[in-house]
Amino acid sequence: MISLNQKEEETANPTARRSFLIAAGAGVIGLVWAYIQKREPVHAEVRARDLPKTVTILEFGDSGERKAMKTMPTIMKSEEEWRQQLSADSFEVTRHEGTERPYTNENPNGHAKGIFRCVCCDTALFNADTKFESGTGWPSFWEPIATENVLETTDDSLGMIRVAVSCRRCDAHLGHVFPDGPAPTGLRYCVNSVAMRFVKAS
Repeated sequence: MISLNQKEEETANPTARRSFLIAAGAGVIGLVWAYIQKREPVHAEVRARDLPKTVTILEFGDSGERKAMKTMPTIMKSEEEWRQQLSADSFEVTRHEGTERPYTNENPNGHAKGIFRCVCCDTALFNADTKFESGTGWPSFWEPIATENVLETTDDSLGMIRVAVSCRRCDAHLGHVFPDGPAPTGLRYCVNSVAMRFVKAS
């Protein structure tokens, strides 16, 4: 319960109270901005230190047929090498964990049969048969073409816990996976279209 003296102080110092509220609000905004800013892009040279020298992935033909498991060197390149190879949007998404705007290219295969390969290293990632309309504005799949070809890690950015998905061979950021997809897996792999290239089944 507020005492008479407290009420008198608040009435007598409206300017001081207003200044305090403005300062407190600015402080909160500053903390949020500092949190966002501290998550600077993770550059290829830094991430490469933690990557294995080789990876074992499952190879696929362009029609989605399984070939063989193959152990090959992990692809590691400098920032400049990736920048020269990729478009500006693909570079920002795959090498700096960016996100393209929703509805930029939600249906990159136009319902055609085929597979989606990593734009950075050509590793097979998703079969068009597992793609579905999620209404989110990004290409969505209910499973990867092979669990051996993708890597799932914890992403605690933006004040939430998510599961990030990347290409196992070159560490290209692809998107995130969520537990709200259709049967049979109940998963939704939400992937940036600029992180992949579609290869039509021959």
